[in-house]
Amino acid sequence: MKSAVENLNPTRVKLKVEVPFEELKPQIDEAYKTVSSQIQVPGFRKGKVPNKLIDQRVGRAYIIESAVNEGLNGYYQAAVQETEISPLSQPEVEITSIPDPESFEGDLNFEVEVDIRPDVELPDYSGIEVTVEPAKSSDEDVDKELDELRGRFGTLKNVDRPAVKDDFLTLDLSAKIGDEEVDSASDLSYQVGAGTMLDGMDEAVEGLSADESAIFETKLSGGDHSGEDAQVTVVVKAVKERELPEPNDDFAQLASEFDTIEELRADLENKAGESKVVDQGVEARDKVLEQLVGMIDVPVPQSVIDQQVEQHFNQENQEEDHDTEEHREEVAGNAEHSFRNEVILDAVADKEEVGVEQNELIDYIVSTASQYGMDPNQFAQIIDQSGQVPMMVSEVRRRKALALVLGQATVTDTEGAEVDLTEFVRPASETQGAEAAEQAAEAEGAAAEGAAAEDGESSHDAAVSADDPGAARF
Repeated sequence: MKSAVENLNPTRVKLKVEVPFEELKPQIDEAYKTVSSQIQVPGFRKGKVPNKLIDQRVGRAYIIESAVNEGLNGYYQAAVQETEISPLSQPEVEITSIPDPESFEGDLNFEVEVDIRPDVELPDYSGIEVTVEPAKSSDEDVDKELDELRGRFGTLKNVDRPAVKDDFLTLDLSAKIGDEEVDSASDLSYQVGAGTMLDGMDEAVEGLSADESAIFETKLSGGDHSGEDAQVTVVVKAVKERELPEPNDDFAQLASEFDTIEELRADLENKAGESKVVDQGVEARDKVLEQLVGMIDVPVPQSVIDQQVEQHFNQENQEEDHDTEEHREEVAGNAEHSFRNEVILDAVADKEEVGVEQNELIDYIVSTASQYGMDPNQFAQIIDQSGQVPMMVSEVRRRKALALVLGQATVTDTEGAEVDLTEFVRPASETQGAEAAEQAAEAEGAAAEGAAAEDGESSHDAAVSADDPGAARF
């Protein structure tokens, strides 16, 4: 088989493939066997019908057509490997010639147009300069940490006043479409301002006291009538406010291993400082990536954008009213941004010869599982069964590539101090604690097979995007 590639533009090529008759003949023989097992000819058992009789019954043209159809994808995949292109879209195939049905002479020739991942020329990315906010914690940061801790030990008490933001309410709800009640629920607990129930709920309940009610219009978000307009009646049965424990030594002993509130505040100050350092690292990482992407022109195939937009709006629970031109433009912009990042970071990873060790993949799985609130072992099994392990390998590889670029950057804060990001760019496995190590060991069995997957697969369908700001470390 011979194949050649013609560049139509930076993101689209035409493959010209020639398959000699000798290479097509095994497919022709298989086509004869298939037809022989499907037809009945007096005097011959199924599967034993001679080729000449098959030619008389169905014609050689049908046999050749069947052989071509069966073998075409294999020939295309072989051509992709031979020409070392990275297809991104469904191939558009045109068969230009087939063997002569009468003489069984001639070759199979076909052409394929397909969008491909573009090659990019990397500039010198060493010494990118960015400025970030100082990593300093304030008394307000410590107070916030302390209030969050007090909130975990708070108690709810009934109050005889109108509800305000952050109050906890006991509610009864009933929904009507027209004159028909379509849903109802009793004794629901809801925090005012949480925005976790129905659109318009917060505005309806704020200002209501116990035994008062309100009616509001909304779209139902679940059940058989999900997405339909309804009239909802809400009855407030109780208004409660959260009473926080006093921040004193007794609370410190209750909520922590410390004996005094001063010791607890000191510990919270350290944690707030660590959080600021992580925030500083994320800010530096995002700014370095933004500069890197701005230095390189990456052509984006329209098929990639269209595919991502359609995939987004075809997802389950995607409400029709969200399918607006403005929303589509937003999704298209995000898809284009993500694609550019992937292409550039893959190019950096290739240049720097970045690989992914199995323990690095497992660390990433454990971290991602934690973000989703899932057991690492269960999460690893899910991604393995869904075929997403290769995409996660690519994701880890890109993160390592970005860490290398960040490690070569010059980072200062707005006060002129140089920022040391050594800890931030260090692989998570080097700072992993005992608990995470135990979780990683549990996840290892489920991820071991997938860790051997090839690098470089596009992660457009992966659970976590390459520029996810929620992940602190690389």
